[in-house]
Amino acid sequence: SMPVQYAGVLVEHEAVRERVGLFDITHMGEVFVTGPDAGAWISSLVTNKTADAPDGKVVYTAMCREDGGVLDDMLVYHLAGERWLVVMNASNHDKVVAWMRAHLPARGVVLDDASDRTALIAVQGPDSFALLTRLPLLQPLQEKVAALDFYTHFVVQGRSGEWIVSRTGYTGEHGYELYLPNADALAVWERLLNLGADLGVQPIGLAARDTLRFEACYCLYGHELGEAWTPLEAGIGWAVKLKKDGGFIGRDALAAQKERGVPRKPIGLEIEGKAIARQDMTVLHGERPVGKVTSGTFSPTLKKALALALVEAKVPDGELAVEIRGKRVPAHTVPLPFLAARVKGDPRAERTLA
Repeated sequence: SMPVQYAGVLVEHEAVRERVGLFDITHMGEVFVTGPDAGAWISSLVTNKTADAPDGKVVYTAMCREDGGVLDDMLVYHLAGERWLVVMNASNHDKVVAWMRAHLPARGVVLDDASDRTALIAVQGPDSFALLTRLPLLQPLQEKVAALDFYTHFVVQGRSGEWIVSRTGYTGEHGYELYLPNADALAVWERLLNLGADLGVQPIGLAARDTLRFEACYCLYGHELGEAWTPLEAGIGWAVKLKKDGGFIGRDALAAQKERGVPRKPIGLEIEGKAIARQDMTVLHGERPVGKVTSGTFSPTLKKALALALVEAKVPDGELAVEIRGKRVPAHTVPLPFLAARVKGDPRAERTLA
């Protein structure tokens, strides 16, 4: 039931890159975790260091099976003290909640799956701060919003309950998220559209969400992440802390893979001509298949056909090819990310193009 596009992919993509866009991402899963052992327990399930995160911090991480396969990538919010929030992908909600419940200790941790009563609106783009702080509730808190570092948040009391205001994002642009009760969501969505009319705000559908995250080379579960490969292979090894206190499920498998040598790696490809390399198309080095495309599209910002692929670790940079509809199409490797993120500092600063 979610819209693929509103005004059109190119219009929506440009709005986020140049001005500001609104994303209805209420489909995401939100599980509150509380109790004296909540922090240590979450840490035992995820790859990154979370237990020592200060109040107000957000941590990107992954949750793995015992063999290192990725169940999901997610955000862990340390709300305050014994209160935490785990935010997961909608498609993995049931699987992840079942995994969490299966590993729940007898005492010391309480789960509250708030997904069905929580709305989530993302405000993304260079003018996201200007728009967000026009909301009546946040207008007096402009300094607090301005003080948010990347991957931090604060909590404020809204009309129908608690709002969480965070600064993360999935577009490569400066941006914010609002977690709020369902009862407040429609009015806030409509108010943001009205307040942002002079800024050129656009509602953004799934198609532009994908082109935006693709240019910034952010992983999409089911494409760059999955149970069939590890976070080390997926290129998010920076979010895997093998030496953290207490360990985590999948640690031994990941440590063994790292010691042996990670067998696959993500690469970026520029495709010759106008052909689009789609997911699961074969990547060739010479005549030999060496991997698969994970995502591919025409980049609206860079004006070229690009692809992300997972290939054998020993594949050299340089000239490769992709089998597209039975034809061998030349391609060459390009550095990642395709487009430098503007998530820190001045949101209107000049960006680096790959």
